[in-house]
Amino acid sequence: MRATQPQWRKSFLSRSLDELKRRSSIAWNLEAVKGPQGPRTLYEFTDSESTRDCILMSDDLIGGSSKSHLDYVTCPSTSLPSTATSTSSSSSSSSSSSPSSYARFHGSISTALPSDRLKIKRTGYAAFRTPNQAPTLFGKSVWDIDPYTYLALRVKSDGRAYFVNVQTEGVEPTDLHQHRLFAKRPGQWETVLIKWNDFVRTNYGFVVEPQTEILRQRVATVGVGLTDRVEGPFELCIQRVWATNQPPDIDGPNLELHGGLKTKQGDRIKW
Repeated sequence: MRATQPQWRKSFLSRSLDELKRRSSIAWNLEAVKGPQGPRTLYEFTDSESTRDCILMSDDLIGGSSKSHLDYVTCPSTSLPSTATSTSSSSSSSSSSSPSSYARFHGSISTALPSDRLKIKRTGYAAFRTPNQAPTLFGKSVWDIDPYTYLALRVKSDGRAYFVNVQTEGVEPTDLHQHRLFAKRPGQWETVLIKWNDFVRTNYGFVVEPQTEILRQRVATVGVGLTDRVEGPFELCIQRVWATNQPPDIDGPNLELHGGLKTKQGDRIKW
């Protein structure tokens, strides 16, 4: 994992001006009273720097053999993907058109233990997250997603058990709020929506008790991880991540789903 590289592409003054415009728009349109007028983009992969700035991780940091890569991919000109909807932890069944550019998170998972580090008892993971946000005149930048109900991701999955990881500026910096990325159509582009209230607070892969709600006003990063410890290649393509209030279509039964997270007592977490 390389050192965190904040997004310095815009100047300090330019970032501050953008933030001032955003706050002024909220006040002018009375969004604090009426609610936001539209979705809010958190991160999108529109150029090579957007992938280069992300933080890439795998167990090779501790001597493991898993490999992970995040590549920027451009496609021939296509029609823009329509805004699709889905259930809280599943995806829509509408447009599957390919975006013009996206990030390709890929590599291979290995559970082999390092022979020279006997203290390491578990390997087999890979992940990436968005970069730390650069400061403005208003202070350290974070996302305030309190006015929104859902986190939305435009993805094309290989069907493996990925997790969405949300990091906030909470009391414990190693806490992550996690939810399974339930893709319904592996191999096709789809929009996945997850309720912000459905994320589970974890620490080093274990559910934290007692649970606390996600700190919605101080969201710092969003990422995707793979910890299923199933050996072999993986590939997840992702175009963008945003917050939205667009309600999902109920396109299937409300199934009881298990995401792979467990309590310290070994009990599975039901989503």
